[in-house]
Amino acid sequence: MMEDKVLMLFSSLVLLICVLVGVAYLTLLERKVLGYIQIRKGPNKVGFMGLLQPFSDAIKLFSKEQTYPYMSNFNLYYLSPVFNLFLALMVWLGMPFLTFGYSFSFSFLFFLCVSSLGVYTIMLSGWSSNSNYALLGGLRAVAQAISYEVSLVLILLSFLFMVSGFNIVDMIKYQENCWFMFLLFPLCLMWLVSGLAETNRTPFDFAEGESELVSGFNVEYSSGGFAMIFLAEYSNILFMSVLSVMLFLGGDLYSFGFFLKIVLVSFFWLWARGTLPRYRYDKLMYLAWKSFLPVALSFLLYSIGLIALVSVYFM
Repeated sequence: MMEDKVLMLFSSLVLLICVLVGVAYLTLLERKVLGYIQIRKGPNKVGFMGLLQPFSDAIKLFSKEQTYPYMSNFNLYYLSPVFNLFLALMVWLGMPFLTFGYSFSFSFLFFLCVSSLGVYTIMLSGWSSNSNYALLGGLRAVAQAISYEVSLVLILLSFLFMVSGFNIVDMIKYQENCWFMFLLFPLCLMWLVSGLAETNRTPFDFAEGESELVSGFNVEYSSGGFAMIFLAEYSNILFMSVLSVMLFLGGDLYSFGFFLKIVLVSFFWLWARGTLPRYRYDKLMYLAWKSFLPVALSFLLYSIGLIALVSVYFM
């Protein structure tokens, strides 16, 4: 029906606006947290206690003149950040709604498909800049994201075996009495570390290694393009925080505690940035392929065994 379609479109629009406002205040929280970690104050001039700082930064970035390298592949260079932000916002449509929404029975598969596409936009933005530093940063980001997606999927599979389905809503139903954090605690920690690597954040921010590269795949971007890449990164951090809460922290979507848990998990991302030095690149790859992969496979067998045991004795 037409009314349903309009309502779904409107609710999606409200969701995306709320996500963008959430991203704006996540950047402010990060700057405040990093400030207090380094025993200084963060932004505190624009508005009351710096509350309008993110909007001031957005206006500044989007009103600046867009520059582009003379030898760049202009169309791809221009469109890559747009698609990057589009995919980062599109992945939020898999989240369940209290009112009308897109009822995805395979919302986890949707998340994996859309987040995998984000790798292409990073690769194209690095390549189309026609700069050696941007290309090198892009290649490192792609290698990192692909390496960690393998272990991320295997970790996710253990949780999916627990609920025997691909729907995010199932996570809420199955954690009413016991959170998965208590059943699969090592996997939860591995998921958080893989999330850090997947979103190119400290201590795994090799795509932006200032000491050996200039700034990574976004080195040639300025104004609106840079802002879009930045928004996409923080949107992904926020989404990974929400997904972490849904997976192993109860996922009680319709309570106030749900949002407190999201803030807590997001704070972990910022805390890691303010505390840890950058990892060595080969160590990161060893961590992905030689540590996380075997452990994730072992836990997958454990999860299958646990489900089989429960079905034999309690069904």
